[in-house]
Parts: sequence; structure tokens; C-alpha cells
Amino acid sequence: MSGAKNSFTFAGPPDLMPIECGAGLGPITLAYETWGELSPQKDNVILVLHAFSGDSHVASHESGDSKAREPGWWEFMIGPGKGIDTRKYFVLCSNIIGGCMGSTGPSSINPASGQPYGMDFPVVTIKDMVRAQKMLLDHLGISRVLAVVGGSMGGMQALQWCASYPEMVASAVLLATTARHSALAIAFNEIARQAIMADPKWQQGKYYGGDGPELGLAVARMIGHVTYLSDEAMRRKFGRRLQDRCSFSYDFNVNFQIESYLHYQGEKFVRRFDANSLLYITKAADYFDFSTVDSGTLTSMADAGIRILVTAFSSDWLYPTYQSKELVRMLKKNSIDVSFCEIQADSGHDGFLIPSKRLTDLIAGFLRGGRP
Repeated sequence: MSGAKNSFTFAGPPDLMPIECGAGLGPITLAYETWGELSPQKDNVILVLHAFSGDSHVASHESGDSKAREPGWWEFMIGPGKGIDTRKYFVLCSNIIGGCMGSTGPSSINPASGQPYGMDFPVVTIKDMVRAQKMLLDHLGISRVLAVVGGSMGGMQALQWCASYPEMVASAVLLATTARHSALAIAFNEIARQAIMADPKWQQGKYYGGDGPELGLAVARMIGHVTYLSDEAMRRKFGRRLQDRCSFSYDFNVNFQIESYLHYQGEKFVRRFDANSLLYITKAADYFDFSTVDSGTLTSMADAGIRILVTAFSSDWLYPTYQSKELVRMLKKNSIDVSFCEIQADSGHDGFLIPSKRLTDLIAGFLRGGRP
């Protein structure tokens, strides 16, 4: 079963998958990848859940085409002998619905029209994403996972897994995440969405087959990228250093290295991501609110004996440590087995994506049944 890019299609008409907005969605294709070998008892599964702009390519594969062998977005964490050791665990990651990396999203073909969905794609939620992942696990014959692991929006999905299917989850690792977006986080997402929708080439989402809103998408990425860093990280990497010159240009071209870096990040993002997907995924993250979960769900999580590790990063100002502590208090108040760790790091929200022996050892120990 282990291998590079795979896909699973389900919910074909008339058996559409119900989603929270009241509509039905289907057919749905999920792109997914796996690492390691599934044990005969199917009891060594770790489900990795990616952040909003991520995909299923968490780590490289030893075989396959050159793309399969390229490093993944969590290369330092997943593989033989690493924090999530693929000699012991069967690791699975799928691209979320609403995405643009092989799973059904606004750039997919709408069977009703034969054209890309665009803004006719229904608004999906974190709960809908998790429901689709559950269908994939059912298809693979997996009834229980050793751990759900996710950072940022992946942590939201991990929380939702615990709430929706507590009987299926033995443990959860939540990294640099939050129970719900603050006004600040929602504000940055709305600015990013408006940057896309204000681009004349957005065309109400009907840009497929032509030039899309590349400028708007690049600006949206620049906005987002600033929130992933920290003051210390930007000061250390860039300071006020100038780009390729010894003095100011006295025009509105790039002067500072940080400006050049943000332009580069925006341009790179445009080459791999769909603008409409950014609209849908950021909205799903904004809608997520674990603090409103009912007491019955929390009781089910406690009764299931789910172990949860919440990890914050000291310089994360998008999802600050106080938000992780609020989540921990909520879980403890409801008798859920939860541990908490704050990692001192100056890298900001992206701390969970940067190689760290502390983080690697923390996750490895927790998966073995230890405590941070």
C-alpha cells in the first residue's frame, strides 16, 4: 500500500457527501500519499494533516519519478529513523478538499456544467475535510489511527478528528494551532481574500483557461507569509539590509532585502497554487471554532482515552501561546488527557516546519507513549 501519489474517488451521484453548508458534494477525489508499511493488524497508522497551503507530499519516496523523490514539506520529521519513523509507522497524508493539489476543489470540473467549479464550488469546512478523510480511511480498511498529527490548520483538522471520530483516534499531536481564529487572524485572511478579489483578472472566479489573478494571489501570499514569521526572525534574516545596492533608489522598486524576499515568495506561490482555493481554505479556517463543541463530544473524547499533545512556539504571534493554553485548559476541564509544551524558538508560526531536535524528540517520545 505504501507509495507516492495515489487517489481515491467517492460520493458519485446520487450518493453525494453531505457538507455543513447544507449542500452535497460529489464526486470527490482525494489525492494521498503513504510511507512505511501497514501492519497486519492495521494498528500503526499515523495520519498527517497539512496546513492550508500544503499538500500530500509530506516526505520523499525512495522510488518513483523525480517528483516523488523530491523532499516534502516535513522531510526532517518523517522517514526511517526520524521523529515519525516509517520503519515502525504507516504514515498517510491526503490533500484536503477545496485544495488544488489533486483533490477536488474549485479548479476541478463541475459535473453539472463540464467546466471548472470556480465560485460554484460549495463552501467547505474543516469538519467537511475530516469527513472526506474518514471516507478514505474506510476505503483503506483502517478503523483506528495511532495518532493524528497536524500543524496550523492541520492542527484544526486533528482536533476535529478527535471530536468527530473519537473512537478512531488513540492520540493527537497539535502543533502551532488554535481552537479558533482570533479577530487578528480573520483580519489577515480577509485582507488576503480581498487582494485576490480586487484583481481584475479574478473575474468572479471564472479565470480558468486564461490569465488568472496572479498579482492578487502574490500579494495574498506576501500578507500571509509575514504572519508566519516573527520580528526576531525577520530582523535576523534581513534587518534593514538593502538589495543589490549601497543606497536608496528613490523610486518604488525593491530597495530592501525583505521586500525582495516577499516578492519571491509571492511569485513562487503563484506557480503552484490556485487563487480560488485560497479563498475557500482561509474561509474554512476562519469558520472553525472548537470552543463551541458540545459537552457530549468532549465526554466522548475523554471516554475514548485520547491522549493529546499541544505544542506552541514562543514567537508565534499568529496563534500565540496563550491560545494553546486556553485549549489545554478546556481539554483538562473536561478530563481529557492532555500535555502541553512551549518550544522556545524565534522562527514564528513556521516553527513546526523548521528542523528542530527538540520538536523531533518531543513527537517521537509522545508517539512511544511518553510525556513531554
